[in-house]
Amino acid sequence: MLTFGDRVLLAGHYYNGANKPCFFAAVYEFLDDDHTCEGTVGIYAASEVEFEDDGHAIAWAMRQ
Repeated sequence: MLTFGDRVLLAGHYYNGANKPCFFAAVYEFLDDDHTCEGTVGIYAASEVEFEDDGHAIAWAMRQ
């Protein structure tokens, strides 16, 4: 998870079977001026595809 401008990017992992892509990405946006860990965020976008690693998931999130 990382802060990227006024958004928070997340790469996650779940088991999807052996040798199958299993990483996803989500993008949250700050809903107020508090950009600390206590600030309010809301979902902006979530990947509908799986990625082969967290780097590809974060790259997708950065393009949103």
